[in-house]
Amino acid sequence: MWTFDYPPVEQLQATYDFTPDDAWFTKARLGALRLPNCSASFVSPYGLVMTNHHCGRGAVAQVAQPGESLLDDGFMAVDLADERPVPGLYVDQLVMIEDVTAEVFAALEGMETDAEKASARQEAIAAAQARIETGLDDNHVVQVINMYNGGRYSAYTFRRYSDMRLVMAPELQLGYFGGDTDNFTYPRYALDMTFFRVYENDMPLEPEAHFTWSTDGAAEGDAVFVLGNPGSTLRLETVAQLEFRRDIQEKYLLELLDSRIAALEMVYAEQPSDALLNQVFSLKNAQKLYGGRVKGLNDPLIMAKRLDTETTFLNDLEEKYGERLTSDIDAPYSSIISDLARIQEQKRELAAEYGAFLSFNPMSSLSSPTMQRAAAAWQLLRAKDAGEDTSPYEAALMSVPDKDSAIDRRFFEARLNDFSRFLGDGGMMAEQTAEGISDQVWDSSMLVDMANLDVAALTADDPAIAAVAPYMSERADFISAFSGLASQEQELHAQHGRARFEVYGTSRPPDATFSLRIADGVVASYEYNGSKAPPFTTFHGLYNRYFSHQMEVDGTGEWQLPDRWINAPATFDRSTPMNLVTTNDIIGGNSGSPMVNKDLEVVGLIFDGNVESLPSAFIYQTEVARSVAADSRGMLEALDEVYDMDRIVLELTSGILVETEMQADER
Repeated sequence: MWTFDYPPVEQLQATYDFTPDDAWFTKARLGALRLPNCSASFVSPYGLVMTNHHCGRGAVAQVAQPGESLLDDGFMAVDLADERPVPGLYVDQLVMIEDVTAEVFAALEGMETDAEKASARQEAIAAAQARIETGLDDNHVVQVINMYNGGRYSAYTFRRYSDMRLVMAPELQLGYFGGDTDNFTYPRYALDMTFFRVYENDMPLEPEAHFTWSTDGAAEGDAVFVLGNPGSTLRLETVAQLEFRRDIQEKYLLELLDSRIAALEMVYAEQPSDALLNQVFSLKNAQKLYGGRVKGLNDPLIMAKRLDTETTFLNDLEEKYGERLTSDIDAPYSSIISDLARIQEQKRELAAEYGAFLSFNPMSSLSSPTMQRAAAAWQLLRAKDAGEDTSPYEAALMSVPDKDSAIDRRFFEARLNDFSRFLGDGGMMAEQTAEGISDQVWDSSMLVDMANLDVAALTADDPAIAAVAPYMSERADFISAFSGLASQEQELHAQHGRARFEVYGTSRPPDATFSLRIADGVVASYEYNGSKAPPFTTFHGLYNRYFSHQMEVDGTGEWQLPDRWINAPATFDRSTPMNLVTTNDIIGGNSGSPMVNKDLEVVGLIFDGNVESLPSAFIYQTEVARSVAADSRGMLEALDEVYDMDRIVLELTSGILVETEMQADER
């Protein structure tokens, strides 16, 4: 996951006998885009933007008009005038990079405590950002990117495009073909694509750079490059940090996801909706992701490799400074590894509280609004009894966003069960079940419905407050202790990153930070499950999956096809490659990334990784990890033959914008 700050010219030359020039990297940078949650790219001279269906799914549902179900039926803008604006959606284009490391490091000089260093760092970052923003218009934003966990800092200036319109989206059944069962697997048969268009001054944007479309696609063994924004990796964490994740952090998060998904599925069974289904899909994606991470962290081979990497680093650090670094030696970075290990042990002492209060905050999608209000009300009443200012707690109470009442109730019960499991049965839980307590809360608590809330009338007898009261003091103590340890760990981790950068420089890429990267790789099959996965799948496989599962649940489920696909025209070539796998190093956030060849032609669209790639947050294993992409040939064949989007096919292959006569006159 190489950065554009330090382009991997030598790596590409040595590996692929390919030496791109500055113009190549500039076009690659400007053609790539970042959505709020995913990656994207310009794929025509008229602002056509390509990303995944699962990245645009919310926007597709958002622009549906009364009587429409665009997730079920798909969306095809027949004409330019039919492209639908998506309020609030935007893409960012990286237009400038400036190294501000010296400014940040200068601010840290003389700082002694962790708090002083953290404050100085944030002030320096804010100052650098403000300096660069001076003179920029409202269409530009600046973000200071932390590289190498504090080894380097770069200010990225983005051009933000806020007039986005939906052009084409397949049916959910194609975009998410195979559903959760096929998610993170291969072979795959998903058409996970969606197209938007950027407008400026109410006309299609003519971007400075875009990627052309390859009608020939890629072949096995071809070098390909993924240009996107990987969310986060943890490859610079120490073994002790990874062990804490293995035993507590990731493990408990996976268990939290399991319980909340079960709660949402119970609600969905009673009151199905597209919004709720989309939320379940997202959480199941996270569930599989963290399941793979936990499995990877429990793999002794992976942990042995990470230990070897850490030992090598310590030896290289010793060689650089000429002496063995221990806590007894006054040398830079002398005790980082041991200090980080000590903090993990202290965090382990708070494991029960960690599990009980994980994602217990008002903004978490996994929290109960009623319980969050009860926690704020408990703090308010305590401050009132002590004669303290209650306004901060009243503000917190009133700011808790609402959720569907059925979801709120299920999450309330799930959190009570979390308390019981990790901290024991206290208060009401000593005599009642979570379901019984929620009955009382929903019958008589004024915190369930904001319309009934009277802050002045709140008492500790309110059943919602009474339910959470036994755990709130413990929560406050936990927050104080854990945040202090987290602050120490953050500062040590920054020193760790700086030490690694001093030893290895830019010869190794930094951890992912949802910033633009170049991932190199080749189209390659791999061995799995005692067999061999092909480098490409075709539409024949799509139909095979469909017909093979027709006997399941009366022919419904994850492998169904819409009528237009069942009755595809005779001219539709089912032998066309649909999906492909490559050795490119990706992670969450790369969804929607263009996959290009040496000529910067689109040969694929990243939408997933295989299950073997899930431990890639900690280590990338080229032998088995694969990125999964929609093939450029398959996307084009579907657009042409199944969706009859001739104007988009012409735009992708010839760069010609199809307009009405009136629109052409306006241009």
